[in-house]
Amino acid sequence: MKFVSATIHNEPFIGLLYENKVIDLHKAEKDIFEITSFPETLFECVALGDKFIQDVQQIVDKIKEDGSEGYLYPLQDIKINAPITKPTKNIYCVGKNYREHAIEMGSVEDIPKHVMLFSKSPTTIIGHDEEIDPHLHITNELDYEGELAVVIGKKGKRINEEDAMDYVFGYTIVNDVTARNLQAQHKQFLLGKSLDTSCPMGPYLVHKSTIKNPYQLSIKTKVNDELRQNGNTKDMIFSIEHIISTISQGTTLEPGDIIATGTPSGVGKGFNPPKFLTPGDIVEIEIEEIGILKNKIMV
Repeated sequence: MKFVSATIHNEPFIGLLYENKVIDLHKAEKDIFEITSFPETLFECVALGDKFIQDVQQIVDKIKEDGSEGYLYPLQDIKINAPITKPTKNIYCVGKNYREHAIEMGSVEDIPKHVMLFSKSPTTIIGHDEEIDPHLHITNELDYEGELAVVIGKKGKRINEEDAMDYVFGYTIVNDVTARNLQAQHKQFLLGKSLDTSCPMGPYLVHKSTIKNPYQLSIKTKVNDELRQNGNTKDMIFSIEHIISTISQGTTLEPGDIIATGTPSGVGKGFNPPKFLTPGDIVEIEIEEIGILKNKIMV
């Protein structure tokens, strides 16, 4: 199941990708079952867990049975927003979680022995096809990082690694846009990672049941059609289970929390000379079984 937060005719709705169209779940539920139980946002639906998935499956089964098109919109007619626009916390991010990326950012000595965590503020989030502000007044070293992001589905603390996947709702794509000069200047990550519009996310939130193995997903990033990153989640240093367990030892994870799991090699700073983003550039991040997240750098 691939979910979207979307807008049509200036009206927001939550949807499900279905045969290259999108089911308006609010409208379908009301018309088919004469009830309106779904919350307004996908963020709230995530907290419903298995019940939400079961209710959506009933809608899909009914549409298959009846062949109704009344609740379906062509993709080109809707605006896709970030799947979760207002998380209750900062976005958790894992640094240097791919060996070759750690090396391109420094040396072999920079490969971490423990999970490296930082965060991006919620005001960074934008959706698919929205523009990234280059913030030219404070940076000329804007960089991209294509990442698999995990969305937490239920509340938990001190989670064991063997139980960690029970707390996952699904997966999406994040572009961890970074101002490298601010990252270096301030000797920490928050400012360089938290510029407004620096966390494009989406286009879909894919339920975990749809992805058989999150450790066999290709990650590709293109800038103006030039392939820059070409990695695979199998190369993560720290597993999703380990990351979730590490965070939760002292911090309660809640439904809708977002964890970006790190980026493969090929970021702009890793080239010689560096290939930073400039106004007009188009960044496309494709993760297998999820989709393509595309954003333009504002001119």
